[in-house]
Amino acid sequence: MKKLKFVYIVLVMGLLVCSVVPVKAQCAMCASNVETNAKSGAKTTNGLNNGIMYLLAAPYLAVAVAGYIWYKKYRRKDVELNIRSEKLNLN
Repeated sequence: MKKLKFVYIVLVMGLLVCSVVPVKAQCAMCASNVETNAKSGAKTTNGLNNGIMYLLAAPYLAVAVAGYIWYKKYRRKDVELNIRSEKLNLN
């Protein structure tokens, strides 16, 4: 059962990776400005792309830092488990 679930997850992930569709996620004004600057050889397009990557990475970085802090704060160290060695009767 675990192997079938793993194969299913790999198949879904593979289909998601292979079905990438290019999109235009800029307003008409930004797209025309970037296109004009790129044709004229200006370096503005690099700055715009870097800004987009910065805005894209900021939420992931914030979640990663919060997760790391949570992990460090709440993980248990040197916890003894006092489990009885006798068999349990679950009737």
